[in-house]
Amino acid sequence: MKPKFVKISDWIIEKIRSGEWLPGDKVPSENELIHTFGVSNTTARKSLQLIETKGYAQRIKGKGTFVLNKTEDHHLLRVLGSIDATRRGFDEGLKVEGFQPKTVVLEKTILDHGISTEISGKHYIMEGPVLKVHQLRYADDLLLKDETKYISIKLCPRINMLSTDLSYFKVYEDKYNHKISDIKQNLSTIILPPDDQANNFEVREALPVFVLDSVVLCQPGTVLELEKSMYRGDKYKFAIIAHPEYNEIVNSGTKKV
Repeated sequence: MKPKFVKISDWIIEKIRSGEWLPGDKVPSENELIHTFGVSNTTARKSLQLIETKGYAQRIKGKGTFVLNKTEDHHLLRVLGSIDATRRGFDEGLKVEGFQPKTVVLEKTILDHGISTEISGKHYIMEGPVLKVHQLRYADDLLLKDETKYISIKLCPRINMLSTDLSYFKVYEDKYNHKISDIKQNLSTIILPPDDQANNFEVREALPVFVLDSVVLCQPGTVLELEKSMYRGDKYKFAIIAHPEYNEIVNSGTKKV
């Protein structure tokens, strides 16, 4: 007979290996395991320690235990339509997967005029002034993402005074009290030539790149953020959530468990 803590750790590992829990997802806490399996806090703690020892998860003090990336090619999996992943932010997402993030800001400026984008055939317009932030996102000194965000200063006054090394999504919710009503995203692919002026990936050969266009709405038709980012196609995989749970949260006013 296996000890209880081993059975629980096997259950957690199976959730991870099956893909039900993805890299960056939070593993149930000690208290949640105690409630679910009716075990002691010592047993729950040993279960989490075991999955961490086996390299399936990492504990971050004060935040919890998170699934690590164990794919052989170390592709990063990102989920479109995941509010939790968006709220977590790029840096925090890398940290919980076992990477060391780094950001290089290429441009941070205020545009007096507005800006627009087209997603799924619909035009979205953000009135000026607009904060433009263009930055390069690294993991362990490898450039993974070339990111450009446009943020409404009208809706987020003085946001240009904040550091760019943060989750803007959390800032929208916590500092400016905006309720995000929807996120619209388009994902496309291009081949980026090495001599292209837009190529910041420092590679000598043509690079396959995912291009993600997105718009964040805080009210129907009210654009809070636009983003256009390029992800290394040889380092990323994307999944899609067809029915984001955030809509249920907004509509019901309670979080689904």
